[in-house]
Amino acid sequence: MRAADIDIRIGLLTPGPTNSIVDVPGVGVGHATVWRDEPNPPHGRGIARTGVTVIDPGGDLYASPVVAGGAVLNGAGECTGMITAHEWGLIETPIFLTSTMQLGRVYDAACELLVAENAAVGVDDSDVIIPVVAECDDSFLNYARVMQVTREDVAHALAEARASIGRGAAPDEGAVGAGTGMSCLGYKGGIGSASRIVEDGHTVGALVLTNFGARERLTVDGVPAGRLLPSPEGPDAPDAGSCIVVVLTDAPLDAATCQRLARRAGLGLARTGSVATHGSGEIFMAAATGLRAERGTAATGPALVGSALNPLFTAAVDATEEAVLNSLLQAPTVTGQRGNTSYGLPAPALAELLRAHGR
Repeated sequence: MRAADIDIRIGLLTPGPTNSIVDVPGVGVGHATVWRDEPNPPHGRGIARTGVTVIDPGGDLYASPVVAGGAVLNGAGECTGMITAHEWGLIETPIFLTSTMQLGRVYDAACELLVAENAAVGVDDSDVIIPVVAECDDSFLNYARVMQVTREDVAHALAEARASIGRGAAPDEGAVGAGTGMSCLGYKGGIGSASRIVEDGHTVGALVLTNFGARERLTVDGVPAGRLLPSPEGPDAPDAGSCIVVVLTDAPLDAATCQRLARRAGLGLARTGSVATHGSGEIFMAAATGLRAERGTAATGPALVGSALNPLFTAAVDATEEAVLNSLLQAPTVTGQRGNTSYGLPAPALAELLRAHGR
């Protein structure tokens, strides 16, 4: 189930047709899920519960980068390409998500794949690419001492993201792709997405990789669900593992406004129970496709400013909050390495609880 399936309505804005990030025109999402059960080395590769997720904003990102900006709520994590986005106000590659110790491998694979498809990369001294790759720690379920992700996994997720553009179908959520081994607010987490349409017709979509928070802090539409639901059978996953939020919109925004839009994702996380604990990396990236730049130039054109941004900020907060809930509701119980288990959020019990509170 997704949040809307049990009548959870976050905010007042209308969701897009799929209520996901792909409602932003031209956007695609793809996953490669790595799931294997083998003995630990030297007899095998161990238990793998990990993967790769790719968000493609669409178009030729090398020739026509997308206006972007990032924000950090707590910095115990990594997102390559964010420094360049701060400096240039642009990103020139899709956004890749994976687990913490796979980040370098995914970065290498992204470079190889993007170079192979574009003969211009690396020809001149300044014509290199810096892929955007962000991570969360899935080692509660995934055996992290082996590099479980391969170049082929990255290639599969990238190809799936591009093939999904224009399909009009929400991406898979929960324990898929980069979300396979993630846990959130005491339950199984992973990938979640949602969207909102603002009054002027622009769309804001959010995709989250959730791996944060303690069960007793889980809040659903204002109800302290984590304290009121029956406790899962076993111990909770650690409450510090990070959360990546990607916010996309087709509105015409400049780089500074993208940074401001990205920052609002933290409010959406807070509504669900996040306090951005010491060891958790809450890292956000926002990109706007309403203004595109030719390579080597700045994006130009009339951008939204001032109070005209308020509906977009509202949409980013609400979409992020609902995306977190979708990541929980779409994820089943998963057992991983050492028998560690992350339990799925019980949707029927949650729906009954919300009804009892008048939701």
